Amino acid sequence: MTEEDRRYMRLALALAARGLGNVWPNPAVGCVIVSDGRIVGRGWTQPGGRPHAERRALDQAGAAARGATAYVTLEPCAHYGKTPPCSQALIENGIARVVSAHEDPDPRVAGRWRHAMLRNAGIAVDTGVLEAEARAQQSGFLSRLERGRPWVALKLATSFDGRIALANGQSQWITSAPARAAVHALRAQYDAVLVGGGTARADDPLLTVRTFTPLRQPVRVIASTRLNLPRAKLAASVDTAPLWLAHGPHASEEARTWWQNAGADLLPVPTTASGLDPVALMGTLAGNGLTRVFCEGGGLFAASLLQAGLVDELIGFTAGIVLGGDARAALGPIGLSQLDNAPRFRLQETQVIGTDILHRWRIG
Repeated sequence: MTEEDRRYMRLALALAARGLGNVWPNPAVGCVIVSDGRIVGRGWTQPGGRPHAERRALDQAGAAARGATAYVTLEPCAHYGKTPPCSQALIENGIARVVSAHEDPDPRVAGRWRHAMLRNAGIAVDTGVLEAEARAQQSGFLSRLERGRPWVALKLATSFDGRIALANGQSQWITSAPARAAVHALRAQYDAVLVGGGTARADDPLLTVRTFTPLRQPVRVIASTRLNLPRAKLAASVDTAPLWLAHGPHASEEARTWWQNAGADLLPVPTTASGLDPVALMGTLAGNGLTRVFCEGGGLFAASLLQAGLVDELIGFTAGIVLGGDARAALGPIGLSQLDNAPRFRLQETQVIGTDILHRWRIG
């Protein structure tokens, strides 16, 4: 691995980031084609998952691809699906060397190819360049394949003392306008925005990206055992953004029929004594193609995800306001009796957003 390899892979990763939230169930991949020290082609996975990054970069490079090096953030696909494999396209366009960040765990690829199609065609292959960075970026795609569930980020916007509203329910606005705009930008990077039924009943939220026009609105997922949800904003905006309603077996026939007629997709999920089974819910979302889920509460629902070990990332917006012990807590009870059993996260990033602090943490 040379510094030049790392430099071009960093660019490929920056391109891949443009696909986050837009390409599920496919991975967000970037590709850079370099000939004699000059970039001749760039590409990233397009909305909906196709064309793939390699195809876009090859189309841009044209004849200059012959004898060039392709830097790809994930092993190029070698199986036939809706389109011919990218490995075949790289071969046909005369690529001489492929540098990939890591190998693809997709069961259609893993254990069979491992860049074999490229090597058998005489192409030099190097892998493992910025692998940790690439795997972090593709955490949702990898989680769906390897764990059978999406990557879950839990967002909490709170006062300095961890409260989300006064005792009377007033909460607008604890954080600043720039922080709220940053939340919309985050929503656009995820496949879906998820909230519990309590939050939907209290706020009747849109859950869309509204501070700018995204390439693809995230799916809105409401977890509501009985489908006893407000029927105003959510139903009226189905044509704007997809609406998936996860419900239990005892949701009324009237409610199911009404929401189906309104254009929502219904997802039956088994229940536990306290509501929808969170593990089964995540398995259902993965089965429907979701790789990255942005959870915005509420407190009881978020606590159930933490209890089940389903939260991979915490994204906090903390405001310089103190609401006191009589205000509403950001999280419901988790039932811990030993501090050692508390889920612990590692700090990844902090930055000032308006008058607030953004902090991101990953499990581990």
